[in-house]
Amino acid sequence: MSNRLPRARLGRSVPSHSPVGGSRSLTVMAAGAAAIALLVTGCGGKSKDHPASSSGGAPAAGKLPQATTFATLKNIAKDSGAGADGTVAHPTTALPVSATPGGPPVATLPAKELGGPTWVPVVETKPGWDRVLLPSRPNGSTGWIASDKVQKAKSPYTVKVDTSARRLSLLKSGRSLGTWTVAVGAPKTPTPAGRTFILASLAPSKPTYSPLILPVGAHSESLDTFGGGPGTVAFHGWPQKSVFGQAVTHGCVRVPADALNLLAKVPLGTPVTISN
Repeated sequence: MSNRLPRARLGRSVPSHSPVGGSRSLTVMAAGAAAIALLVTGCGGKSKDHPASSSGGAPAAGKLPQATTFATLKNIAKDSGAGADGTVAHPTTALPVSATPGGPPVATLPAKELGGPTWVPVVETKPGWDRVLLPSRPNGSTGWIASDKVQKAKSPYTVKVDTSARRLSLLKSGRSLGTWTVAVGAPKTPTPAGRTFILASLAPSKPTYSPLILPVGAHSESLDTFGGGPGTVAFHGWPQKSVFGQAVTHGCVRVPADALNLLAKVPLGTPVTISN
């Protein structure tokens, strides 16, 4: 991937990746406030704790589930936390996902996620196969996809969140671009720890609490759903600065405006590490 990424207009576009490892601008999916509230957790309102739903209900007999933020996958391996070097992969068409290299498919990884292209981090490679992080429950789900069926690029960025310090750091090629005090999950609805990634970028079609919502590939571990949606965790802004430095959300990470401006430039699939 090129070291120079196009400057993104907040709430308009974020960098994605080109097939040859360069970068291009990806138009953000415009979403209504109600749709965003259904998708992400920690954004205000009341929650309901009941079994999670998938994007299309129960799959038909013999049909594999899609590895999306709306799904809960079974018979899938968990992330070990090692092996990532910034390589990200984009399936140009829906691909079978296996629990082992060349094993029977347990899910499919769609080419698009939340209106934009699917980009997932590669955490392990074997001849002909890539192990990637998946955006589905349970958190840390991974699967193997055929390496000759994807486009690849490298993201020089890393996002780190320390929930105990209530701090977010953004690095590019190992160099710090900034550190900010943020709001994180409350004690009963903590921001989930582990390795995940920037899944999508959503621009509300009407004014709301944030001009840009950046869902990640992780979910609340204390709320099965939030407002009827899958309880996806996200980075987003917040109008009241008094929340920063506090543990008050339902799992999302609320960030200051200058942090959101820089996060808007981070390509999809970029690794995110959350520690506590």
